[in-house]
Amino acid sequence: MKAQIQNHSADLYERACKVLPGGVSRNTVLRKPHPHYADYGKGCRVWDIDGVERIDFANNMASLIHGHAHPDVVDAVCRQVARGSAFTMATEIEVEYAELLCSRNDAFDKVRFVNSGTEAVMATVKASRAFTGRPMIAKCEGAYHGQYDYAEASQTPTPDNWGDRARPNAVPVAHGTPKSALGDVLVVPYNDSELAREILDQHKDEIACVLIDPMSHRVGLRPAEEQFIDAMRAWTRENGALMVFDEVITFRSEYGGAQEWYPNSKPDLTALGKVIGGGYPVGAIIGDAEVMDVMNPHADKLLFPHSGTFSANAVTMTAGLVSMKLFDRAAVDRVNALAQRAVKGIEAAIARTGVPACVTGGGSMFRVHMKAKPPAEYREAFLTPDENARLLRLLDHLYENGFLMINTCSGTVSTAMSEAEIDALVAAMEEGLRKLEAN
Repeated sequence: MKAQIQNHSADLYERACKVLPGGVSRNTVLRKPHPHYADYGKGCRVWDIDGVERIDFANNMASLIHGHAHPDVVDAVCRQVARGSAFTMATEIEVEYAELLCSRNDAFDKVRFVNSGTEAVMATVKASRAFTGRPMIAKCEGAYHGQYDYAEASQTPTPDNWGDRARPNAVPVAHGTPKSALGDVLVVPYNDSELAREILDQHKDEIACVLIDPMSHRVGLRPAEEQFIDAMRAWTRENGALMVFDEVITFRSEYGGAQEWYPNSKPDLTALGKVIGGGYPVGAIIGDAEVMDVMNPHADKLLFPHSGTFSANAVTMTAGLVSMKLFDRAAVDRVNALAQRAVKGIEAAIARTGVPACVTGGGSMFRVHMKAKPPAEYREAFLTPDENARLLRLLDHLYENGFLMINTCSGTVSTAMSEAEIDALVAAMEEGLRKLEAN
């Protein structure tokens, strides 16, 4: 299974660099000296154009809950494509899928479909502003929420620019981000209830929403402490703001999303994406009926006009509906148990090798850190140059031995996996850790 670099991918990358910036359309697929190009996927495995097979723990950045080309999804999509892919009309499948999603969580009253996680987060922010009449948002330092100017602030701060922990800077990601956008974003530390409240209190009459990923990947893929979530929910209620969850990634964690971990703090709005598309581009804004109705065109005053050419297109709705029907409570429990098996196995491997490392995660996701102690927030999760170099060596080892991981050394489990794939990853992980220790 060991991967060998062949010439097909190298040749294709040379062509790609002539027509695509950096040779790619998304930076996450880059590798040195060039990316490898997928040929096809089946179940939990993917083959590249050089014929190399890998077990896929990346699952297109956590979006494929059933792995590749699930036969039920393929069959349903093919039937729908033959009938038409998108219409300037509503479809019955949109209504049926909306009913299914709303049935999975008591906090889900109404839903609007969009086409990406970024768009879903953007819609939650705009809906929050429309509902409250306020301009500002608050978000956790280091949290990734897509490419909306406001939501991406302080997504990648460094020790050189993140500022005092008592008042973190709103740091731009893209060059040229307007200062006016950054000025409307309050950055709070993850999992520090007292300090977060102090920061929020300074603008309590201006904040439309507090945006939280309950298990932020960039912050360290560790579930937020219940005390922190409850404190943020209490603050929003006390001050007329909304609580918004970004569950674009974490909705796979439980039947009704990771917010099931916080029974006392249901959000007003939730952004969804990734797994709800069944392998197709998707996003959704879902939540409280009164808040969602800012998008109701039949209201006396429409506060947030909302539309999109490919929103709720028939192909995505079909794939999503079939996929989420398959992802029932039993399926959720099964993949979560497999992920827990991976976590326990990797923790045991770390203990046997003596490498300073740890594992975080929840639901069907996990992440390996080159740190002895699990980080509680972004500044603790931030990689030193040495930690980053060691992590890259571990990722290269796994890739060369047939395992595709997310580039933070994070893994996601699909229903196409079994204990065999989990145990194979653990064995490869231990071998990689031993190589690190030997160096």
